[in-house]
Amino acid sequence: MFSLIIATRNQDKMKEIRAILKGLNIKLYSLLDFDEKIKIEENGSSFCQNASLKAEKASKILAGFCLGEDSGLSVDYLGGRPGIYSARFAGENCTYSENNQRLLKELAGVPAYKRKAKFTTCLALAKDGKTIELFEGSIRGMIAFMPRGNFGFGYDPLFYLPRYKKTMAELKPEIKNKISHRYRALLKFRNYLKKNLCKLQEDIDS
Repeated sequence: MFSLIIATRNQDKMKEIRAILKGLNIKLYSLLDFDEKIKIEENGSSFCQNASLKAEKASKILAGFCLGEDSGLSVDYLGGRPGIYSARFAGENCTYSENNQRLLKELAGVPAYKRKAKFTTCLALAKDGKTIELFEGSIRGMIAFMPRGNFGFGYDPLFYLPRYKKTMAELKPEIKNKISHRYRALLKFRNYLKKNLCKLQEDIDS
């Protein structure tokens, strides 16, 4: 069975990744499964650069293939912020709720038609400290005026999808995991794995 290390300690992301990649003949691990303390500085200038930094650093220390993931929210009215700083928009070690409140504060008084936003995910597959492939996915929506829904995590309670007339957090996981930015990036990765799994396994065995 092919083993893949996801270069994250975020259990919410791991839960989604496992659900989306379910059915493939692979064994998934996160950084929480290893004793090594891998410190990764996310100092890239884009989601893909940060994904590569994570994958490359992990694959230098841990044997095998590593998948780095970086996601974030870009709000048009805020010039693309919070962008790569989405996870720490309200400060280091902040909570999801604190990030959401910071976002609502910055958009206070902004009308609905100016609250367009985009969720982006970039994945980087790496081995021996080198990125092999990149996979990107995105979805557009609006920023709601108040948090709604109990599913999902991060900015999901504020990310409104006009097509569904619901926020991402109001969608059940089985629906979200078929339309989200993370799903769209992982679908590309999934298709890549199907075509290249034998070759990747040979690289590990050789």
